[in-house]
This record gives sequence, C-alpha cells and structure tokens, in this order.
Amino acid sequence: MEIRIGIVNAPRELTFESGQSAAEIEAAVTAALGGGESTLQLRDDHGSLYIVPTAGIAYIQIGSEESRRVGFVA
Repeated sequence: MEIRIGIVNAPRELTFESGQSAAEIEAAVTAALGGGESTLQLRDDHGSLYIVPTAGIAYIQIGSEESRRVGFVA
C-alpha cells in the first residue's frame, strides 16, 4: 500500500510503502486527527517508523490495494 503525506510548508511529500491495509491506515489517521493526538505514527514495509506532527499534515493519500502491472500493455 503506497502512502503519501503532504507536509505544510514542505516542498516535497513523504512517500512510502506499507504492509498495512487501507482500513488500518485510515483508522490510524482518523484516530490521530480526530482524537487530538499530536503525532501520527505509521510503519513502512521495512519496519521504519514515521512520526508526523498532526498540526503539519496538509493531506494524506492512501493508494489502492491493487498490485501494479509490470510491462507494456498491448
């Protein structure tokens, strides 16, 4: 699952792959933003932990659960 997080006043977005489902990621984002928490914490496929201050989040894009196609389509 590809996750993109836009950060306020940052020229680039934070992009990484996660093994979590879209529902799990959505629940974590909703809990962090709606629950008044100061950070959002997500892990990538390699076990790295990303901690993002909720006040600095501009947007979060959660990719589809479909696998990417490789090669050329005729």
